[in-house]
Amino acid sequence: MKILIADDSRVMRQIVIRTLRQAGYDDHDIVEAEDGRDAYDKVQAEQPDLVLSDWNMPNMSGLECLQALRSSGSGVPFGFVTSEGSAEMREKAADAGALFLIAKPFTEETFRDALDGVIV
Repeated sequence: MKILIADDSRVMRQIVIRTLRQAGYDDHDIVEAEDGRDAYDKVQAEQPDLVLSDWNMPNMSGLECLQALRSSGSGVPFGFVTSEGSAEMREKAADAGALFLIAKPFTEETFRDALDGVIV
């Protein structure tokens, strides 16, 4: 299984990767993207099985990336890992087709709860 992690912070991408591994998802291929535009391009090129994206990024936000992917016909499973955890943001994410929104700060258990059944 291939997981694409999109965040404009390299440190945050590393934290997400570490937390995935701590949560037991350590046997998956990881692809990193620096922003929403990079994530969109890498979904097309890499065909990941799951996208974990930040919300606020330059060039294209996570929400814009998800909307562009859905408009292009991509049904790749997509979830947010972001500091934006309000009810309004969760509703926007779900309306756009996101499977979940993990709010920062997060734990390995938060990841397991969100990803159980999504990652096989």
